[in-house]
Amino acid sequence: MPKIKTSNPDFFIQHASSDDADLIVHYMKKLGTYQKMADKITATAPQIKRLLNENLGEALFGVYKGEIVGFAYYCMTSSAFTGRSGLYIDGFLIDAQLRHQGLGKIIMGYLCKLALDRNCQMLEWGVLDWNTPTIEFYKGLGAYSVDEMTIYRFTPDDLQTNARLFEGGSVISAQKTPD
Repeated sequence: MPKIKTSNPDFFIQHASSDDADLIVHYMKKLGTYQKMADKITATAPQIKRLLNENLGEALFGVYKGEIVGFAYYCMTSSAFTGRSGLYIDGFLIDAQLRHQGLGKIIMGYLCKLALDRNCQMLEWGVLDWNTPTIEFYKGLGAYSVDEMTIYRFTPDDLQTNARLFEGGSVISAQKTPD
């Protein structure tokens, strides 16, 4: 993958390939540990590889002085409320020893440029309510919070349970009704 130069001569961005699935899982686990929810990170390298291969997700790495020091995992999204398309950041982390050096801002700037290059009108992500340092970082970039919403999610088991509610359902073909 090509190296993308940044304003910092010691820092570049590189897009991940499906061969980087193990490294993406590693960074997601680091993020989970930072967020005090390591047990919630259940993704495996084969799952991430599938997401990348099927273009359902993308990732990039920040490389400082030859070492990977950060990453972002993101995917395309859209909103029927606003009629806008965008990128959704599902994972973003700069290693602790290199925070507050502008590397996160560079990656966020790159993701904004990438969104615009893809004709997107928004970039969004979630932040845990207790994570004040991260909230302040994003606010400092001009981000705002959508406080009116709580995100809900089904687990794979919940999907199975609720899909059974539709059992016996089928597609009804469109037939012309007599006048």
